[in-house]
Amino acid sequence: MFPGHPLIETEHLIKRYGEKTAVDDVSFSVSGGEIFGFLGPNGAGKTTTIKILVGLLQPTSGVVKVAGYDVLRQPLQAKAACGYVPDEPNLYPKLTPRELLRFVGDLYGLESSLVTRRSEELLRLFGLSEAANDTIDSYSHGMKQKTSLAAALVHDPRVLILDEPTVGLDPRSARLIKDILRQMADRGAAVMLSTHILEIAQAMCDRIGIINQGKLIAVGTMEELRQLGKGESSLEDIFLSLTGGVEYAEIAEVLQ
Repeated sequence: MFPGHPLIETEHLIKRYGEKTAVDDVSFSVSGGEIFGFLGPNGAGKTTTIKILVGLLQPTSGVVKVAGYDVLRQPLQAKAACGYVPDEPNLYPKLTPRELLRFVGDLYGLESSLVTRRSEELLRLFGLSEAANDTIDSYSHGMKQKTSLAAALVHDPRVLILDEPTVGLDPRSARLIKDILRQMADRGAAVMLSTHILEIAQAMCDRIGIINQGKLIAVGTMEELRQLGKGESSLEDIFLSLTGGVEYAEIAEVLQ
């Protein structure tokens, strides 16, 4: 266990849609100071789990806590402690980034002077200052992704949850976001991210959880996952071994 206090906790989390079980008895925790990677094949339950953590979906059963607050019983406190970046930026297209950050800061009840200072710092950090008065609908996907992350950071959250944060970003922007996430963790925040780019997860994450068909099949450091993965050294090989994807890798080798 990471030495910080748990800031994300799930206990026996279950989410069903009719007869389909999307999340099946999932339990894990993420501590302050830690970057936790959440991996799995398409349809494994990653995004469903994340949406439950941030209060966008209600679980069928189980306990979910963010920063010590029960997400179901104390939703306002849990959401106030959390920043969330979805896989597709869902922003107000006719606002400028500067207007959006002020709006988000107001939602969190921050003082006007603090919102202004934080907004300008974040716009500068993400290289958005020159285009900060352009409406968001004129932005590229990468610029929208950086705006979405800036909005998630305005209130300096204790918990940051990101769903595919580097998709569509150029290498420089992806590196910037990785550096920011590391700094957040070093300051004591709990960072949880899902990604399909296994090299990013291996390089960034202190621990990794792998979900498959709704079940959490492995959680641990890279060294602990290597012990589960029958001696494979790379996260890609471990992932394919644990999720039953080895046959697809063999097919790809035959077709090359």
